[in-house]
Amino acid sequence: MTALLITVDTELSASLHQRGMSLADNVDRSIWARTPAGAFGIGWQMDLLDHHGLKGVFFLDPMPALVHGADFLTPIVGAIVARGHEVQMHIHTEWLAWAKDSPVGDRQGHNIGDFSLDDQIILLGHAKKLLEQAGAPAITAFRAGNFGANDDTLRALGSLGVVWDSSVNPAYLGHGCGISADPAQIGVTRAQGVAELPVSGIEDRPGGFRPAQICAMSAAEMRAGLRHAVRDGHDAFNVVTHSFEMLSRDRQRPNGAVIARFEALCREAARLPGVRGAGFNDLSTELADQPVRTLNRAAPSRLRTGLRLAQQAWATWRYEHRLVPA
Repeated sequence: MTALLITVDTELSASLHQRGMSLADNVDRSIWARTPAGAFGIGWQMDLLDHHGLKGVFFLDPMPALVHGADFLTPIVGAIVARGHEVQMHIHTEWLAWAKDSPVGDRQGHNIGDFSLDDQIILLGHAKKLLEQAGAPAITAFRAGNFGANDDTLRALGSLGVVWDSSVNPAYLGHGCGISADPAQIGVTRAQGVAELPVSGIEDRPGGFRPAQICAMSAAEMRAGLRHAVRDGHDAFNVVTHSFEMLSRDRQRPNGAVIARFEALCREAARLPGVRGAGFNDLSTELADQPVRTLNRAAPSRLRTGLRLAQQAWATWRYEHRLVPA
């Protein structure tokens, strides 16, 4: 069976905060994705996952607690845990710019990998503590905001007892992600003592990589990637989305094209033999210690890629430029 991990980076918007948005409005817009047409954030995502018998992993960023206090985390964590999905750790260190009492003094960085090992241990330890105090079960997995981790991040996680990392996205290696990883390696590996599960994807052109992110891949591409993973015997297929990803970029209204992709993925996963919905707590870290197998991503298809480019252009016109009424 191939474990399907549908992972949701769940975070407030630092840019909306910088523009003066209140905490309550930021939570509504970024976590619950509320719009006049309805809510399409983590509640809607969990409804869809539950309907199809799937599991979500919600990588929740607690760093805004340094600015707003930690109370806002409790209802978010509670909603996820109550429905049997996973809360895991995410971190956007941009919030240190507004922290009232930073655990690392005046030191700042855009990404967690910008900090020393000692500071990373402090920051990750603080984030872990915030999530667990808000009601999350023991944190066992991590993904860096902007995929901006490095090898010291993995060492820091290991020192804190966090056994999984999912910060490797081959599209970001050398472009923000400083982890020493082979971009061609798509299975679970052991890195700095931590089990590393990279973001999955397909080849969208010879030698190219398209990450399995809901807003980046067409439904046909996602279906091809998942089916290939099952046929090729991959241990896991790791999909990325965000709590606000079902909305237009200005977070004012739903993006029907992205919503349709998420729905299509859930339908496909529910009916495809050989797929099981899973979280990190359902996986064994022993997968990282298996002999390395040669695995390949789904091969490129000019037709699939061309259709996605056309769909993306239409969706941008329809949902971003607002040339057609919603």
